[in-house]
Amino acid sequence: MNVDVNTLFQVTVYVEAILGLLLLFAWVQNTAIRAVAWWGSAHLLRAGSITLFGLYGTWPDIVTIDLANAILLTSFAVTWTGARVFDGRRPLPLAIIAGAALWLVGTHSAITLDRMELRALVSAAIIAGYTWATAVEFWRGRAEPLVSRLPATFLLFAHGALFLLRTPLSAMLPWSPTNEVFGSVWLTVLSSEALLFSISIAFILLAMAKERTEHRHKTAAMIDQLTGIANRRGFVAAADEVEQRQATEPRRIAVLLADLDKFKSINDRFGHAVGDAVLRVFADTMGRTVRPGDVFGRLGGEEFAAVLYDIGRERALLLAEELRARFAEEAGSVEGHPIYGTVSVGLALTEDRRIDVTGMLRQADQALYCAKERGRNRVEVAPCGSVERPNDPPPPGYAADAA
Repeated sequence: MNVDVNTLFQVTVYVEAILGLLLLFAWVQNTAIRAVAWWGSAHLLRAGSITLFGLYGTWPDIVTIDLANAILLTSFAVTWTGARVFDGRRPLPLAIIAGAALWLVGTHSAITLDRMELRALVSAAIIAGYTWATAVEFWRGRAEPLVSRLPATFLLFAHGALFLLRTPLSAMLPWSPTNEVFGSVWLTVLSSEALLFSISIAFILLAMAKERTEHRHKTAAMIDQLTGIANRRGFVAAADEVEQRQATEPRRIAVLLADLDKFKSINDRFGHAVGDAVLRVFADTMGRTVRPGDVFGRLGGEEFAAVLYDIGRERALLLAEELRARFAEEAGSVEGHPIYGTVSVGLALTEDRRIDVTGMLRQADQALYCAKERGRNRVEVAPCGSVERPNDPPPPGYAADAA
C-alpha cells in the first residue's frame, strides 16, 4: 500500500492539534498538574511547525524552513520542560530557546548553508538531545510509584535514536525544489513512526498525570491533615504490611500506644488552636524519635500509636522513655503558653512469628491505663500487674478500619 507523504503530513497536523487540545482540556480539569499544559502546548507547536513544512515551495524558505524548524525544535524543548515541571523542577527559559537558536546560527554558517546533510544533522541532534533529556527526567523520578514512567522513558529514548536515522537518510536522498525527497518510502516510514510516537507518548503522559492524581488522593486519604503523619487508616494499612512482613521475616515486635495527659484541660484553658499546636509538637517529636523503618500514626484525638520492628524489650523501653522525655521538654511552652505537656505510654512486646497488631494494641492500651493510674507521664509494659481495665474496647477507630 502506497502512502502519500503529503497526506501523511496533513494527518499528522490534525493529530498533533487534537492531541494538544486534548492535553490542554485535561489540564483545565486539573490545573494542579501544570506539566500537562506544557505537553499540550508542545503538540500544538508541532502541529504549527508541520503546517509550515507543508508549505515548502509556495512560501519563502525563511518561513517554511527556518521558522518551521525553530518551532519544531522548541516543541521538543517544551516537552522536556514539562517533564522537569512534572517532577517539581523549574523551567529553564534559556534552555527552551537554545535549540532553536543553535539551529538558526549553525545552519546559516558558511559550512552548512549549502549542505543539507549537515543542516539535517544539527536538527536531528538537537531533537534527539531534547528527547533523551526528557527520558532522563522521567528516569530520575522513578522512585515515585507511577507505572507509566517506564514506557514513557523507553519510548522517548527509542524515538530519539530513530530520529537520528534521518541524518544519514537525508545524505543519501536527493534534495530539490520539486520535493523529490518526499517520495522516499523510508521517509514515509520515519514520518509514520513520528506520528505513532506522538499519539503513544501523549496518552502515556496523560496516563502518568492521572496516576499521580490518583496516587495523591490515595495518599491524602491516609494522612492526618492536622499533624501530617499517618491517620488511623494509614496506620492500619502500614501495620498490615508489618504483619505480612513478619510472616516471612520474623523479628521482635513492639507496639507503642501514647496518650497526651490532661489534653482536655489544655483545650479548655488555652483554646483548641493551642491544643492543635500541642498535637503537632507531639507528632513531630514522635517522628524524630522512632526509627525510619517503624510505623507510627495518630489514631484519633490525642492518641498516637507506633509499631516498632526488630526491637527488643530494653531498646523499646529506651525509645519510649526518650519519646516521653523529649515531649515533656518540648511541650513546656507552646506558642508562648506554659503548657507543661506530658504523655503516658503503654508498650506491648512479642517475638511470635505471626502477630496481631489489633491484639497488641489492646495489650498496649492496658499498659497505658496502668501508666495513667500510676501518675501519668510514665511508660508501662504489658502485662502491668494488678491494675486491670476489663471489657476495654480497642483504640478509637482501629477495629473498624481493620475490618
